[in-house]
Amino acid sequence: MVPYAVSIIVSKADKLLRKMQNNPRDWKIEDIKILADRYGLAFRQPGTSHVTFRASTGEKLTIPAHKPIKPIYIKQFLVLINSLGDNDE
Repeated sequence: MVPYAVSIIVSKADKLLRKMQNNPRDWKIEDIKILADRYGLAFRQPGTSHVTFRASTGEKLTIPAHKPIKPIYIKQFLVLINSLGDNDE
């Protein structure tokens, strides 16, 4: 029996990234941390109201952890993700 279609499993992080690209409003810092884990970004929040994300290339971005995060920070985060390329596959 031949399957009629091949299922493509899309991870939660990939879906989240697409939603974020389509609408940079009303995101939480937890959502950004999920994507940071998926794309290999290190992050730290040393008891402050800001979270610093750092790429292996040395690029960094500091985002206030207030809810909701302003769209400008989401756009900057997406630029950082895009600059990494898709090196994990």
